[in-house]
Amino acid sequence: MRVYITDLKAYSCGHLVGEWLIKSVESVLSEGKKVCGSVDEHEEIFLSDYEADIKIAEYENIYSLNDRAEVLESYSEDEALKLKLLAYEGYSEKEVIDTGIDSYDIEIYDFRGDSSFKSVFELLAEKFIDDGLYGEIAEGLGYYLNYEAMARDLSMDYCEFESGVVGRVL
Repeated sequence: MRVYITDLKAYSCGHLVGEWLIKSVESVLSEGKKVCGSVDEHEEIFLSDYEADIKIAEYENIYSLNDRAEVLESYSEDEALKLKLLAYEGYSEKEVIDTGIDSYDIEIYDFRGDSSFKSVFELLAEKFIDDGLYGEIAEGLGYYLNYEAMARDLSMDYCEFESGVVGRVL
């Protein structure tokens, strides 16, 4: 996660003073004082850009953001996908991280490695048939199943929140 912090006072004076947060916040504020030519306090910053898997607000608290970044770094790939699904479904990422990702009941199916030209929902239908979710189906009858119709029905319950990945919150 990287964030670009900007001195609000300098920005108001017509100068975009900021940097990708590698140094301390104080270094950005002192640079803002230099270009703005003001002795007023430069205490406010805002986040004008970011690179992260989560949404970050302009006036996010830097210290709580740092705490969330530490939690995100500890997430496995599966937990990161769960967080993306919850965010896609409208859950607050901050609340999910604070509550704990394991407190949500989620199903995720990852078809990113599939090179067929089938939709992810058709792949999900095939997986459910193979796993016996619809009961035992005689071997010869599989050719007569309407996977497109099953995929359409599954798309009502599941969402493709990332290319090749479908899931739902139970």
